[in-house]
Amino acid sequence: MTLTDPVPLVIVEGFLSSAGALIWGNFEHHSNYACQTNGERDRRSIFASADSVGPVSSLHDRACELFFALVGGTVDYGTNHSHENGHARYGRTYTEGLYSEWSSERPLHFLGHSMGGPTVIKLQWLITNGFFGKQYHPDMILSVSTAVSAPFRGTQLVYTLGEDTRDAPSVRRFSIGNFLAKGIHIASYLSPVLGRLFDLHVEARGLSFYDSSFASFLKQMWRSDWAESRDAAPFDTTFIAADEREAMQESKVHANTFYRSYCATLDHTYPHPATTSTPTLLQRMSGWPLYATSRAISSFRFSTLRPVPAFLETIFSTKLESGHDGETGLEDGLVDVDDGATDLSNALRANDGVIPLFSQWHPYDCK
Repeated sequence: MTLTDPVPLVIVEGFLSSAGALIWGNFEHHSNYACQTNGERDRRSIFASADSVGPVSSLHDRACELFFALVGGTVDYGTNHSHENGHARYGRTYTEGLYSEWSSERPLHFLGHSMGGPTVIKLQWLITNGFFGKQYHPDMILSVSTAVSAPFRGTQLVYTLGEDTRDAPSVRRFSIGNFLAKGIHIASYLSPVLGRLFDLHVEARGLSFYDSSFASFLKQMWRSDWAESRDAAPFDTTFIAADEREAMQESKVHANTFYRSYCATLDHTYPHPATTSTPTLLQRMSGWPLYATSRAISSFRFSTLRPVPAFLETIFSTKLESGHDGETGLEDGLVDVDDGATDLSNALRANDGVIPLFSQWHPYDCK
């Protein structure tokens, strides 16, 4: 790449995403329309799919995998992190980085879908704190057009699927999440013979039959050390994990980086309940899984959550200040938004089938 070429764009996929261009289509052609219109050279698109980033890895592990996939070298998850979470410090080795010249002088644009959004934010936070070395700077990330339905503040769906509402990261037995974890362990154990399609980046955890005995595999099938840990994608989408990230100011914006969130909702009544729209039969048939999960998110009872998420505490404080505390039911300091069709309840329940709308906005002001 020369200094006159457009800055490349890195596309970071989300949880269990590994299809790359199969799903995104001819993305590079469409993204270069503006460049071609302006008479500029084409912009390079770099897909950070399952070859680069673990589809079920935690945000920390995904950020490390993304960094080394771009610059090259052996993935280093960090001494403290690997010790605290019971896995090896080092992962796979990338003999050639996807963009080995990455630096403040040769920055990158990033676009993250779903879990890809918080992954990029985590990456910039790690760079800022010198995790990969003092020679790297947050200005290496020129833009984070990151939030394409990104769960910055978590999602109710992870609880609906099985995460314990009062004891995360525990997973309820016989829940969908419990069976999903079993499927991931089976794919991980057989990964040496399953090939690229089931590449879950399990080297550091030693979950394949090359590194783990059959007895150990059966133990994981009974109770997953991965799924019921804080170092896993499901826990990172809980409201607890989101609060911890915000407390650490992981989403803090940087002066030389451009940020933008792209949000979506299946709720046609938001934000104006009077305006309704009925999907066509074809739309319902093609999107029935999302409509089913959207219904589950909409009916989630926030009153079951412990500890109380920060956004609910903020809502209650706002209601008290506005003098509407008489209309608000409380249990252990938790605002009751489970019943009724108020604007507040609608705002918390609007979603795209996976992520609630309020969670898709970047925690800080975009710029």
